[in-house]
Amino acid sequence: MSLSPASTTDEIVAHLRTLGSEEDRAGIARFGIANDRALGISNAVLRPIAKALKQDHLRARALWATGIREARILAISTDEPARLTRAGADALAADFDSWEIVDHAAYLFCEARLAHELIPAYAADQREFVRRAAFSTIATAAVHLKKEPDETFVGWLDLVEAHAGDDRNFVKKAVNWALRQVGKRSPALHAPALRMAEALAASPDRTARWIGKDAMRELTDPKQVERLEARKA
Repeated sequence: MSLSPASTTDEIVAHLRTLGSEEDRAGIARFGIANDRALGISNAVLRPIAKALKQDHLRARALWATGIREARILAISTDEPARLTRAGADALAADFDSWEIVDHAAYLFCEARLAHELIPAYAADQREFVRRAAFSTIATAAVHLKKEPDETFVGWLDLVEAHAGDDRNFVKKAVNWALRQVGKRSPALHAPALRMAEALAASPDRTARWIGKDAMRELTDPKQVERLEARKA
């Protein structure tokens, strides 16, 4: 079956069902991704499908509603960012059940220009994958929101500090990721991010120490420092 922008949700799901494999489903589980609703299709296979489908907000919502992992990845990849509202983002967040889906959604949130609104709200949320979404969005914004001023990220570092003690696996890894990406974004952000990493590394809290020490390793790596120094010139 050849998919196109005119393909319906049913046609897409039917096509996806022909591509899945039990071997790939098992592989997904090894990466800590829930596979009870997965067909077993790699992201490398899904990316060209998303490109062929192009964007369609209503179809994206229908794909999401299927609950199928691969359909949800396509939903996020083919949604129309300009049509995603805060209520729509919250509806997605209520269904988050894996770090993979969260990290795909972070890019959509940035493209939809919802990062400023969602990051503090989701960081305050107690649900593990929703809180992860806050820090995944910070990390994603640090790479993709090229025109965002450095001051925005300095403010978001306060959230890193506030939640560095959350020892849940998928949260602490995202907090660490956010700190590292902010520190690598620009010469001006490297110094405050490194100071925070050093402070966390000296924390009596085990999780905060891990986040700080791991971030320090990357932010003091000679290649990273050289890259940032070159940007000053």
